Amino acid sequence: MVALDVDGTLVDHDGHMSPAVRESAQAVVEAGHEVMIATGRSLNATLPIIDKIGVERGYAVCCNGGVTLRLHPELDGGYEIIHKATFDPAPALRALRERLPSAKYALEDADGNFLSTERFQDASFGVEAIGVDFQTMLDATAVRVVVFSTENTPEEFNEAIDHIGLAGVTYSVGWTAWLDIAAAGVTKASALENLRLQLGIDPSRTVAVGDGRNDIEMLGWAGRGVAMGQAPEEVIAIADEVTHSVYDDGAAHVLRSLL
Repeated sequence: MVALDVDGTLVDHDGHMSPAVRESAQAVVEAGHEVMIATGRSLNATLPIIDKIGVERGYAVCCNGGVTLRLHPELDGGYEIIHKATFDPAPALRALRERLPSAKYALEDADGNFLSTERFQDASFGVEAIGVDFQTMLDATAVRVVVFSTENTPEEFNEAIDHIGLAGVTYSVGWTAWLDIAAAGVTKASALENLRLQLGIDPSRTVAVGDGRNDIEMLGWAGRGVAMGQAPEEVIAIADEVTHSVYDDGAAHVLRSLL
């Protein structure tokens, strides 16, 4: 069972997947391993990556564990959603808005729509965000909440989040002043563990590759957790090994070792 992060792992920060990474991923899929994308991206931003590495049957984890897909060519669109973890975003949003009033907020609702403030749009959403007022976001049921601040340094952003002490949710801070929030207890690792149990795969036969703070639980969960070379120190600290950076095809080195 091979779990692969997308941004910073399979693709660089411009969204480019190198031929070496694509070909090695396709080879691991063809070899019969259970290859699964495990990403913070939402569904529509994940599907092109699944297609690119050639996974037609199996599973994928989106929204940092908030959504799990089953893939099969006979399904409508090639997939079905088999699990979705939702939560009430209002307490976290209120606390964050009070501490970070200038930040931009976006929310994926239970129907897969993105609601956002201040024309906030990101490629990881996979759909065009709908501009709404803050009260509409407070009233929604969420799968994923994203907070982005251009006016705070990552340190100030982290300090604000620590001060708030977000309760009842799971969250991870990105490379910049970026925050992803999911339902309590929901991570890539929690979704992958459910799939591992379902498939009856021994924990020792699990591999995960990632680079971000939202990959920490996944790398700790895997029998072989591999951090990308450019990963932050706290991600590298949890990993069993470190590969090359995304710009040096680090994921391809790991994938080829499975052939």
